[in-house]
Amino acid sequence: MPGRTSLEDADCAIAQALDVVGDWWTLLIVRDAARGLSRFDELQRELGLSRRVLTERLRMLVDAGVLSREPYQERPPRFAYRLTPRGRGLLPVLVALQDWGDAWVLGDGSPTATAGEASREAARVHGLKGTRVPHLSLPGSDGEEHDPAAGATVLYFFPGAYARPESYPPGWSGIPGAPGCTLESCTFRDRGADFAAAGVTVRGVSTQRPDEQRAFAQAQNLDFPLLSDAALDLTAALRLPTFRAAGTTRLKRLTLVVDGDRTVREVLYPVTDIAGSVDAALAAARS
Repeated sequence: MPGRTSLEDADCAIAQALDVVGDWWTLLIVRDAARGLSRFDELQRELGLSRRVLTERLRMLVDAGVLSREPYQERPPRFAYRLTPRGRGLLPVLVALQDWGDAWVLGDGSPTATAGEASREAARVHGLKGTRVPHLSLPGSDGEEHDPAAGATVLYFFPGAYARPESYPPGWSGIPGAPGCTLESCTFRDRGADFAAAGVTVRGVSTQRPDEQRAFAQAQNLDFPLLSDAALDLTAALRLPTFRAAGTTRLKRLTLVVDGDRTVREVLYPVTDIAGSVDAALAAARS
């Protein structure tokens, strides 16, 4: 409606939120800030925005408390733009938008934990090759905080694994790509000596709570930690594919082989042969 302002929806949180982040470019700036881009030139190069438009959007996000503006150079003055806690609160929104796009724009809306090998979703995920995993801290099933890519690492992402069969969401076995998390974790466990000999560590990542991961890891005698991305920090940073099940955002099954400098060397997605994907990850780690 022409002339309408957010003041007319003062009691509607959706309208108030859109007054801050309802612009196309604004959400893309938040997306790229979540990926670790923080400098003006980086953001301009990635987004293709004019300096004037980018300056306006950054100023608005700083004023709204979504981004902080931190100096990193005095002469000439240069600033980095980083997500604040308020800004990080938008990560589930970004992930939900991507999930909706994958499911309903690029797909037919059916819940799935995988994708077609020739799909645009798969192409996006394979685009991670050559990029770097940002520095993050995720809680582990061992009670410690972990940087998911500290040193050469194989990161396998899975939808969910539980210590008791009755804990799985209803209809789990009918979601393509969802079953097999126990097999995957146990296969990585059984090949642990081979990965250690290749000089890499193994980490499993899901969006489950740490206590759920801990119960599963103990039940299966896993000798490596599972990491909880329940806050979706790593998911948003890498734009990992997700789906919804039982009201929860879940990671689709994929594997990244990461070098010691945090660079993604190999991407395995979609994973349709779980045992074969572990072999492929080991081969990439050895190469």
